[in-house]
Amino acid sequence: MSNIHLVIGNKNYSSWSLRPWMALSMAGIPFRETVIPLDTPETAKLITEHSAAGRVPVLYHGRQVVWESLAIMEYLAELFPEKHLWPKTVSARAMARAVSNEMHAGFSALRNACPMNIRRKPKPVPLSDAARRDIARIEQIWRQCRAKFGKGGKFLFGKFSIADAMYTPVVSRFETFAIPVADDTRVYMDTINNTTAFSAWREAALKETWIVPSDEVD
Repeated sequence: MSNIHLVIGNKNYSSWSLRPWMALSMAGIPFRETVIPLDTPETAKLITEHSAAGRVPVLYHGRQVVWESLAIMEYLAELFPEKHLWPKTVSARAMARAVSNEMHAGFSALRNACPMNIRRKPKPVPLSDAARRDIARIEQIWRQCRAKFGKGGKFLFGKFSIADAMYTPVVSRFETFAIPVADDTRVYMDTINNTTAFSAWREAALKETWIVPSDEVD
């Protein structure tokens, strides 16, 4: 049993928490979780008990503490090399890291217009040109990864990797905001939606009762 503890925000809204949770679950790495409800009077105090940065997720491994989703997954990839959380070949790893960092740093227009809210009934909203450019770029990324490195399976690089974890919240956003997508995008979305890991996260999210008003987009 690995001594791994993941501190996350509530599952309905916390896209950054979903990413390492998804990686741990898909890799079959045992861990325990602590959920901190977001946007409550106690949230800031509870989070700062774990993170000086004031954000979740945070991963504990013994005395080691790691924060920031992508850093957590990089740590897991080093800790469990046999799980191949990054693709095996140098060229595939390079592209996987590039698209993961692009997700980490970008797509703010889409994030702002379509916050993750798994309980939201699918319904479109008006999208800015910038949000539409984000959507087009994401579809392009998925298509290029699949075409170049995806022949060994259904995920972006064949087998599930950190890159898939990074884009899992986007799949949820595309669903709940009823965003029209190409057929190959739909196939990839179905691949993520049908994983046991994301199904479990979604089921837990639907049972939550916490509300974050700022993420309840009509």
